[in-house]
Amino acid sequence: MSGDADEITDADWRLDNLTLARKEGWQRFATAPTRTQPEVMTRQQITALGVAARAEYDRARRIWHANLGPLKTPQLAELHEDLWDIVDSNCQDGDKAKGAVGIDALPGLGKTTSVLAFAREFHCREIGDFGTRTAAGHERWPVCRVGLTGNTGMKEFNRAMLKFYAHPGTERGTAAQLADRALDCVLSCETTLLVVDDLHFLRMRAQSGVEISNHFKYIANEFPVTLIFIGVGLAARGLFSEGSSYAEAVLGQSGRRTTPLGMRPFVVDTEVGRREWRQILLALEQRLVLADKHPGMLADHLSDYLFARSTGHIGSLMTLINRGCQRAVRTGAERLDTELLNRVRGDAAAEKARQELQAAVAARRITTIPMREAV
Repeated sequence: MSGDADEITDADWRLDNLTLARKEGWQRFATAPTRTQPEVMTRQQITALGVAARAEYDRARRIWHANLGPLKTPQLAELHEDLWDIVDSNCQDGDKAKGAVGIDALPGLGKTTSVLAFAREFHCREIGDFGTRTAAGHERWPVCRVGLTGNTGMKEFNRAMLKFYAHPGTERGTAAQLADRALDCVLSCETTLLVVDDLHFLRMRAQSGVEISNHFKYIANEFPVTLIFIGVGLAARGLFSEGSSYAEAVLGQSGRRTTPLGMRPFVVDTEVGRREWRQILLALEQRLVLADKHPGMLADHLSDYLFARSTGHIGSLMTLINRGCQRAVRTGAERLDTELLNRVRGDAAAEKARQELQAAVAARRITTIPMREAV
């Protein structure tokens, strides 16, 4: 593979808005230094800033609040432990099939964010152990990430892999020829982790689904790659099923080789669940850059409210906090409270369930406050 993984300039980043669909974007994601949290200034300090300095400070806060995650939630930690077990156990010799993983959970629970955080750690570990170049002198890309679309067939899937590697032969060739090129990239770049996102876009029981399923098995059989599938309702779509027909049996073979993993929402019907919810809010509090923030702003004063607004889904919570912080900075409120957050729109799914949860909180049928803090 031509080019140098170490010679990537700032201009290269601006060319790739899709980021993770290309190796250069993945390189940026995987090796980017940890963001530096802007200083939390008092109102007096903010007022004393000049016009240009104030604009720069607020811009830094906008970017910071839009990128608060990923947070190491218990759900993320549990998933990573399972993924390390599976990926590290897939060091078998070439005559043995590699086990795959299917991350199957509802939207808004942090599936993709958690898997990408794992893949980033894996990338850095492999580069640290083996360097940026293979023994043959090719670029080393431990991870390849492919996102599916609603009309993805085997040819489109192979083409997406080739585009990740910036292979010149993406436009011409049969599905088999594109597959040969894609798998050559996998071998040349010593890729050992293949992340397939949005697998639910694939019609698993359609002919194209069977073809791609066969293709996944071919990759797992012949190449040292662990496949991680991410999607919604994968079990219902047949990824883990046995089936009775030929097509279903083919998909069922994938089920024999695929370990299903999930992501759970936060729940507050147990003391453990309430403490987990409090810990995530305390972690978020520390990351907010608002002049009037104070200890307990989220974990004490907004705990029940935030649970009702997010329904315990980390994606909905992060969206609400991000948008609330943007409004707090823009309007000069410099803090989060129910009055401000009531004017912030959340995602459709969370808003739909909001009224029922808020009624339960108001009637004290549920609470998010752990018993010790409630006393």
